[in-house]
Amino acid sequence: MIAICNNEGACGIPATARGLAAGEAALDAIEAGIRLVEASESVRTVGRGGWPNLLGEVELDASVMDGTSLRSGAVGALTGHLHPVSIARQVLERLPHELLVGEGARRFAAEIGAEAGELLMPHARTAWERWFRDEVSEADRANWPDVPMAELCAQAIDPETGRDTTVFLAQDSERHIGAGTSTSGWGWKYPGRLGDSPIIGAGSYADTRYGACACTGVGEMSIRAGTSRAVVLYMKMGMSVEEAVYEAVSDMRALKGGLIGRVTIHAIDAAGGHKVVAVNGLPENHYWLWCSGEAAPSSHPCEIITISEEPAPKPTAHRRYEQMGL
Repeated sequence: MIAICNNEGACGIPATARGLAAGEAALDAIEAGIRLVEASESVRTVGRGGWPNLLGEVELDASVMDGTSLRSGAVGALTGHLHPVSIARQVLERLPHELLVGEGARRFAAEIGAEAGELLMPHARTAWERWFRDEVSEADRANWPDVPMAELCAQAIDPETGRDTTVFLAQDSERHIGAGTSTSGWGWKYPGRLGDSPIIGAGSYADTRYGACACTGVGEMSIRAGTSRAVVLYMKMGMSVEEAVYEAVSDMRALKGGLIGRVTIHAIDAAGGHKVVAVNGLPENHYWLWCSGEAAPSSHPCEIITISEEPAPKPTAHRRYEQMGL
C-alpha cells in the first residue's frame, strides 16, 4: 500500500494513511483525506481558505478517478458548497457523466444534499476588496460587474502565489489505485476558468494496471501537455515511473508561449514505487509519503528540474500583493 500527496495535503494525509491501514478502499481513503484539506482555512488554495475569482466568488474544482473501472467524477467552477471532492465522488457514483460545471454542478450538489456553506473567508474577502479599491478604475467600479474583465485578469494575483492545489494518489490493500484532486484554482481568475484539477488526463489519471499521476501548479501547462495521462501511458509502454515522469517533463519543454511556470508531477506505479518532480520548482517544494508498515506519513523534498520559461511582464499589482504576503 502507498499514499502520496503534495505539500498542501499535510493535514489530510494521516487520515488517508489510517484508512488504508484499516483496509479502506483507495478512493474512500483519498476522499477522507482531501475533505480535511478542504475544511482547513489555513490552506489558501483549497476549499474554504481559497482565493476568489475576479468577481470575488470562490469557485472550486475537484475530481476523483477509480483506476480499476477507469470511471471518474469531477466538478468545476462550483460555488456555495464545502466539499467538492465528495460531490465529484457522487458524480462518479450516481451519474452517467464524468464532469459537471458551474450551475449544473451546484444544482447536483443541492440535489444530493451536499453540505453548503460560505467559502469566502475574511482574509480572502479583505484582499479582494483591497484589490477592487486599488486596481479597478473608478468607472469600472461604478459599472461593476458589467465591465470587460480580460485586462483585469492580466492583473490577477500570480497563480503561483497560492502555490498549489491538493492531490492524493493511493494504492489499497487489494492493489486498487485511485486519484483525487481539489482546488480553488488561480486567485483572481476570470470567472469560469478551469485549471487541470477537474480535467481527467491533465490534472490526474489512474489505472490500476500501471499507476497514477496528478499535477499541481500551473494547470494550463498540464492541460496542454495532457501530463497525467501521459505519465500513465508511458508506464504502460514499459517505462519505469521515474522514466515516465521525466518523459512528461520533456513534453512540457515543447510548450511555447502562454503561461509557463511551476508544475509538480506526482506519480506512483502498480509495484508501489513513486516519483515526484517539481518543474521550475523552489527549494521548499516537498510532498508527503506513506507506505504500508509505516507509523505515519513523512515529508520528502521534490526533485527540481528547470525548463525554459518565457515570463510575461508582471504588473505592479503582483509585486504589491506579494509584499503583503498574499
